[in-house]
Amino acid sequence: MKIKLIGLLCVCAMLLVSCKKSEGEGGTGTVQGYVKLINHPDDNYTLPADTIAAAKTDVFIVYGNSEFYGDDVETDKNGFYQFKYLTKGTYTVYSYSTLPDGNKIPVTTSVSIGKGDTGTASTLYVHAGKAYGTSIVTGKVWARYYKKDELQGQGWAYEHRVYIRNLGDVYHFDDVRVGLDGVFAFQKLQPGTYEVFTFTENSSEVSSPVIDTVTVEKAGGIYPQEPDSIYFNVRIQV
Repeated sequence: MKIKLIGLLCVCAMLLVSCKKSEGEGGTGTVQGYVKLINHPDDNYTLPADTIAAAKTDVFIVYGNSEFYGDDVETDKNGFYQFKYLTKGTYTVYSYSTLPDGNKIPVTTSVSIGKGDTGTASTLYVHAGKAYGTSIVTGKVWARYYKKDELQGQGWAYEHRVYIRNLGDVYHFDDVRVGLDGVFAFQKLQPGTYEVFTFTENSSEVSSPVIDTVTVEKAGGIYPQEPDSIYFNVRIQV
C-alpha cells in the first residue's frame, strides 16, 4: 500500500510539472513594442543621424532561456510589432543593426508578462547607413602661392589634394581634394591610427610631404577632437 501511495504521489508530481507551461505559444498574453531606425548617411561632415520608424523590419522573440528564437514578425509602417497568444513568463525580443559591410549586430530587450497580460517592450533602436560604425578625420590647408620666389597671394587652399594611410604603411588608401575654406575630410574610417599628409613645394619646385598623425579612438566621432588641430601650411608654385 505504501509503495502504491508513493507511486501515486510521483505521478501527481509529474502531472503538475507537465501542466505548468513554460514560455511560448498557447496562452493569452501579448508582447509588443516599436522599432526605430537611426540612419547614418555619408557625404556629411557633421555625422547627422535621422531617427524614423523602422517599417518592414524583422523582429524576433526568444521564449524564456531558449537558445533559439521562437517566432518572428515584421513591423508595420509605424515600426510597431506584436506577438500574440503567449504564456506568462519572460521574453526577449530583438532586431538587427546593419553595418556598411553587411554584418549585423543584434539589439535586444526583455519583458515579462503574466497570464493574459500585454507587455510593452522598450523601444528597439537599430542603426543603418553607410556612415554607421565609422568616424571622420578632418582638417584644413592654408596655401601660399609663389611665382618663382615672389609671393603672389595666400589664403585657404582649394582643390589641393590630401592623402591618408595607416600608420606604418608606405602607400595611402584614400585621397580627397580640399573644399571651401580649406577643409578636407576622410569619411567612413574604422578606429585606428592614421597619417594624413599633403605636399608642399620649395623654391626649386621640388615637392616634399607634410605629415600629421591622428588616432581614431572609436566609431561615431569626428577626429581630431580639437578643431583645426590638423592644419597644413603649404607652398604652391604658380
